[in-house]
Amino acid sequence: MSEAPHTDDVGEDVDAAAEDAQFAEDRTLSTDFVDAVSVAIEKGDPLEFEYLTKDLHPADIADLLGLLSEDQRERLIEIKEGGLAADVLAELDDDLREDVVEAMDPTKVAEAVVELDTDDAAFVLEDLDAEKQAEILAEVPLEERLAVRAALDYEEESAGRVMQREFFAAPGYWTVGQIIDRLRSTEDLPDRFYEVFVVDPAFKPIGEVPLSTLLKRPRETRIDEIMLTTARKIPVTMDQEEVAYLFEQYNLISSPVVDASDRLVGMITVDDVVEMVREETQEDMLALGGVEADTGLSDTVVETVRSRFSWLAVNLATAILASLVIAFFDGAIGQIVALAVLMPIVASMGGNAGTQTLTVAVRSIATKDLTPSNAARIIWREALVGLANGMLFAAIMGALAGLWYFLSGWGDQAEAIGLGAVVGAAMIVNLLCAGLAGILVPLGLQRAGQDPAVSSAVFVTTVTDVVGFFVFLGLAAAVLL
Repeated sequence: MSEAPHTDDVGEDVDAAAEDAQFAEDRTLSTDFVDAVSVAIEKGDPLEFEYLTKDLHPADIADLLGLLSEDQRERLIEIKEGGLAADVLAELDDDLREDVVEAMDPTKVAEAVVELDTDDAAFVLEDLDAEKQAEILAEVPLEERLAVRAALDYEEESAGRVMQREFFAAPGYWTVGQIIDRLRSTEDLPDRFYEVFVVDPAFKPIGEVPLSTLLKRPRETRIDEIMLTTARKIPVTMDQEEVAYLFEQYNLISSPVVDASDRLVGMITVDDVVEMVREETQEDMLALGGVEADTGLSDTVVETVRSRFSWLAVNLATAILASLVIAFFDGAIGQIVALAVLMPIVASMGGNAGTQTLTVAVRSIATKDLTPSNAARIIWREALVGLANGMLFAAIMGALAGLWYFLSGWGDQAEAIGLGAVVGAAMIVNLLCAGLAGILVPLGLQRAGQDPAVSSAVFVTTVTDVVGFFVFLGLAAAVLL
């Protein structure tokens, strides 16, 4: 006899089916679901919108807002009586959050700020102009307002900006029982924390007790007897990239943040660091492509053009420099037309080789794997790699170029051999220079106090183009003419 399905199982199947309707196979929001939400917004029906999105995580709702048009987002805010949920605002991407907050009623934004931890509240307000910030904070109760203003006073992307001011700290003479009782009776606790910080009379952190350790010990145990003293204290001025490195290097779950007097003022948890890593990775990736870090899909045409124009202008200048090198050898190109066909190959191979080395170098600098102590060895290695690749591709391309030149009937066997030798020699020199440029340019920029990810690519490609054209055309003029 078959057994009837359990009621809970049926409910779980229904929920799973509803979730499948919301998402495509790759966990992106399905087109049909987004269309249904768009219809609900156009109808001005907030209840239908709430019904459609009731099972969505705030992060998924934030993604949904990114898929809507600007007019639809403004209409949604209008039918939601001028506001969106606080946890949704905290999940919005940088390029979208400012537009959404600007469209919301300041009172609704203030209500969201009160609900959020100070780091998330600062995250919501940080890109607004001073007048808009003041308008919103004027609606926030004094205690929360002072905390958010203090967070906004720190430099963007510093530990002080991203830390939470909500934490739990206790003196070392407290017992496990006292702490557990306080945790149970206190409502004003962080939404998420993993350790109790132990402080001295000056409120300086001297250790930490993981919550798992706390729950395993007898109530009468003093916490200074079980605390860990290996905590990594983070100064409020530390850059968030350095914070992320410390968490990765030492497998931290949370860490205390201290001011200039070494007093405990906040904490950073691993979920904050995940967001930092995402931001830094995205920033470096965009910078390598010559795109500003705050560029997003919700930007207008004018904003996108403005953000990309400057680097395109720099690339135009470098392209003109490379063309001047070509113009210098116009006589050689006029006599040997094959040079015009082959010279882009030499420059392109150098550019790709330089980009490979540059990508590895920028990543290694960011992760602190490439330091002054091992820089000489890495430079030597990249030079050898460039030389080896240059010799291999010189043999391949030199043979192909000579054979093609001879079979095309443009010259005799001796001229074909000479052209192949020129191509091979130029390939060796350019790939060697590409390897060196790919490692030396980011190291030089770092030493000069600049971000290697921002401007390295344009310098490396300039080197490979200029060297490639100059060496190839110069050798051709000297050997073949």
